[in-house]
Amino acid sequence: MSNDEPDLVQRCLSGDAPSMREFVERFQGMIYQLCYRMLGHRQDAEDIAQEVFLRAFKSLHRWDSNRTLRPWLLTIAANRCKTFYEQKSRKPIPTELAYLQEDTSLVPDHDLAEELQLALNTLRDDYRTCFTLFYQQDLNCAEIGEIMDRPQGTIKTWLHRARNELSEYLKRRGVTPDGKHELFNL
Repeated sequence: MSNDEPDLVQRCLSGDAPSMREFVERFQGMIYQLCYRMLGHRQDAEDIAQEVFLRAFKSLHRWDSNRTLRPWLLTIAANRCKTFYEQKSRKPIPTELAYLQEDTSLVPDHDLAEELQLALNTLRDDYRTCFTLFYQQDLNCAEIGEIMDRPQGTIKTWLHRARNELSEYLKRRGVTPDGKHELFNL
């Protein structure tokens, strides 16, 4: 935890605009990256990241100053992405579009990062959240368990299943392991 986090929060709570900008600037990259990895679309990630900061500022008075801000903010972001994804998945997909999404032969070749993002989008929400928090945000299983309100053993299982599903998806897409990518070293 940064020693200045409690001070920064207090300045934000007092309505200090420069401190609020500093707060956003300090955490915006981390929040946007998580939202993008979970949602897979730049515009959605930008919109949700803004909502995360609005929610964070509304709830800042409830933050426990004995804990770091990072997991607290990531929890808000993960929950907001999950809600957004659930709402979005309830909308019906036109039949033609559903067909195009299933037919992987119509998807052009992409580099590994793009293929990985496509693969992440196929995972169930819990697996995608775990994978993103572990690999992109460098959180350990205990921290992820705290964010997702699940036991550490469940998080380990979800990570294992996410890696397996991603590996299988990438293999079906013709993305071959080259030994340099941790995902393929299961």
